[in-house]
Amino acid sequence: NVRRDMKGRFYPKNPQKYKGNSQYIVYRSSWEMKCMRYCDDSKNILEWGSEEIIVLYESSWDKKVHRYFPDFYVKVKQSDGTIKKLIIEIKPKKYLSPPPSNPKRKTKSWWYMLKEWHRNTSKWKQAKLFAKDRGMEFKIMTEDDISTI
Repeated sequence: NVRRDMKGRFYPKNPQKYKGNSQYIVYRSSWEMKCMRYCDDSKNILEWGSEEIIVLYESSWDKKVHRYFPDFYVKVKQSDGTIKKLIIEIKPKKYLSPPPSNPKRKTKSWWYMLKEWHRNTSKWKQAKLFAKDRGMEFKIMTEDDISTI
């Protein structure tokens, strides 16, 4: 009963819960795979998808419109019986803070971190609006959240 392969593909036990092509679900990290396994196995997760939603956003870095594919869409039945829909991004918590504003040296690494910070905050701002407009919630999960599932 293999649930993943060496090419980073996940095979659900419950493909009827997956919204998208359940024959080709790709994970990019062990954290994403753990979240997929949880979504597939949990009775409270009614449906889920991985990179199935497209959010258009304008980057504050280059002022161009880009496409953003959040890591997960999840429809969950909560303990009080209500249904909640979430858009979830999985990120290491070190990426949730901007790089230093005035480093001693502005290295390539610093410029890269600054560009990524602009890109990510632009994506997340638009994803929050996208989710709110559709009665959903946008949530960023870190390694701390993943360790509890």
